[in-house]
Amino acid sequence: MFRDELIISTAGRGTYDLSAKVNALVLQSKIRIGMCHIFIRHTSASLMLCENADPDVMRDLEAFMSRLAPDGDPIYAHIAEGPDDMPAHVRSILTQSDLNLPVQDGACMLGAWQGIYLWEHRHAPHERHVVISIVGD
Repeated sequence: MFRDELIISTAGRGTYDLSAKVNALVLQSKIRIGMCHIFIRHTSASLMLCENADPDVMRDLEAFMSRLAPDGDPIYAHIAEGPDDMPAHVRSILTQSDLNLPVQDGACMLGAWQGIYLWEHRHAPHERHVVISIVGD
């Protein structure tokens, strides 16, 4: 078993490609075949496995989520940390706080157009902690 933690400094709302960092840890683990579990330790950011070739995909996802969980909606009572706080919690609940990826030949078995992303849901910069656990042989 191997475990490490990535600390990702975000510049605010948007997506951050973690693929190279995660694969570097998989390689460092020396595990050739197994499972890689990725977990974000926050309630206002999430993880996703997504298309990594066309930047329009990320823009479209943000446009969709902005419509689904708009900032400043008057239905929210939890506004102590600003108009983007409760929508960030909604976004993280609707997406994923963890991913499980198979490992083969010392790397995550990603598809040709797949990337591992942290999705920051707050507007302000944050420091995000992502735990990587790898098990196998």
